[in-house]
Amino acid sequence: MSSDSSCLGFFLRYLLHEKRVSPHTYSAYKEDLKQADVFLQSRFSIGLEEGSFRLLRAWVLSLSEGGMQPRSINRKIASLKSFYKFLFLRERISENPARLLRSLKTESRLPSFLREKETAEEFTTPHFGSDFAGQRDRLIFELLYGTGIRCAELISLREADIFHTQHMIRVWGKGNKERVIPIPETLSRLLDDYLRLKSSSFPTSTDTLVLTNKGKKTYPMFIYRTVQHYLGLFSSVQKKSPHLLRHTYATHLLERGADLNAIKALLGHSSLSATQVYTHNTLHKVKRVYKETHPKA
Repeated sequence: MSSDSSCLGFFLRYLLHEKRVSPHTYSAYKEDLKQADVFLQSRFSIGLEEGSFRLLRAWVLSLSEGGMQPRSINRKIASLKSFYKFLFLRERISENPARLLRSLKTESRLPSFLREKETAEEFTTPHFGSDFAGQRDRLIFELLYGTGIRCAELISLREADIFHTQHMIRVWGKGNKERVIPIPETLSRLLDDYLRLKSSSFPTSTDTLVLTNKGKKTYPMFIYRTVQHYLGLFSSVQKKSPHLLRHTYATHLLERGADLNAIKALLGHSSLSATQVYTHNTLHKVKRVYKETHPKA
């Protein structure tokens, strides 16, 4: 079944034009469902919309037996659930075969984050050059750590989303939801300096805020490589990614007494449970301090 026809195409168009998911999410759904479709076609000679609970479970078991990690399998299960729920609610199918699929158990992992000392070192040590590329890279770091925005949100930022006098930025998050985030004056000044460099380096460039060395819009791998390069200069943390800086932003806010609901709003989380994972990091710190300082610990 091709991705532009029948039920799968119907669902993908819904994701793209109605739900307005991010390009990364869209690609993940598309790939997951195409893989399930190929499995059902090759093993049972049926299309994805004809899948039953038993056959979908057979696909999940084949993924597990093939050595795929539970977290990756759970993402594919979530894609199936969304797809079949969509078809059921729109009466394209009479029963939802994915309703009874259960996610696999996974080990709980605390989000990695940088210590305040590490972030202070990164932003005070002259790792970044004074040319356009150097200041652009510094801006990427300052925005990710100073606002906690996602990689996709950073890429989609435009000059019109910067409110200079109010020291705020406007972000379009998941589901095209808008939120406004305060930024420190130091970041406002950096933005002003960067925009002057951008204007002189690329006079005819678009309104897109962060550009490549050739004046084009950035893309996820560009941001990942930039973050990995600079984190590698000063941090020994294993997973070097843009999301690490988002975790760091949230953890530092919580450690300094920020309200959990305020952090939820700043991060653009749809539910408080997604934000509560950061409390585990601070609890771990409290326990460590207790053990190191209390006489009876």
